[in-house]
Amino acid sequence: MIKTKKILFFFLFLFFGSYFCHAQTPDNNGDENKVEVVKMAYLSNELNLTPQEAQNFWPVYNNYVNEIKQARVQYPDDEVAFEKKVVEIKERYQGNFKKVLGNSDKRANKVYTADKQFNNTLRNELKRRQNFQQTPNQMQENRENNPVKNNNMRGAKKQHPPV
Repeated sequence: MIKTKKILFFFLFLFFGSYFCHAQTPDNNGDENKVEVVKMAYLSNELNLTPQEAQNFWPVYNNYVNEIKQARVQYPDDEVAFEKKVVEIKERYQGNFKKVLGNSDKRANKVYTADKQFNNTLRNELKRRQNFQQTPNQMQENRENNPVKNNNMRGAKKQHPPV
């Protein structure tokens, strides 16, 4: 079992390394498929899926993701309704994940946390790449137009600690 994990880790390392190192052109075909493959590898590793568990897990997970996507289409402009629907979907699928993952509440909940971690990592990587591809003028415009990050208090006096 340990040898299988080492082999899986090795392939994940190779795949992640090559995936993130290659320059991406703006119009790459199959980017979505690449992301899905990386996500499958990531979740498999995070959840420590056995081959039997993986065989049962992925159809359930794919149905879960499809329902989340349908909820987004159903509530494109109502974030509260969308979030309520997502909670309902997660509650419904928690039992399914628990059955597939050996009746473990911890592993069933790990599906949601690992999914969120992956999505955050992906989002951060996309932002990093977008910023990397911007010209200095575009970067300056973004800094000027972003009120949250542009809170450097220009012109304010620096406060020094009392002597």
